[in-house]
Amino acid sequence: MLRIRLTRIGAKKKPFYRVVVSEQRQNRDGSFVEILGHYNPKTDPPAVELKMDRVQHWLSCGAQPSETVRSLINKASKASAPASA
Repeated sequence: MLRIRLTRIGAKKKPFYRVVVSEQRQNRDGSFVEILGHYNPKTDPPAVELKMDRVQHWLSCGAQPSETVRSLINKASKASAPASA
């Protein structure tokens, strides 16, 4: 089963994450299928950059997001949604 989850690439005490599609049984920093974006929790506000078209593609293919990635997807979709006046 495919999962959309975070993989850590930051240095010690400086976390930085990639949002990736990987097999559920792979290690956290193991091999992955595709990079979907980045997440930097150290900035104010935390920076989330996602390729929403690719996220939607993988969700339609049956990939399951982790709880953290699900909340990041919700934040990114609200930020990219047009503001209604």
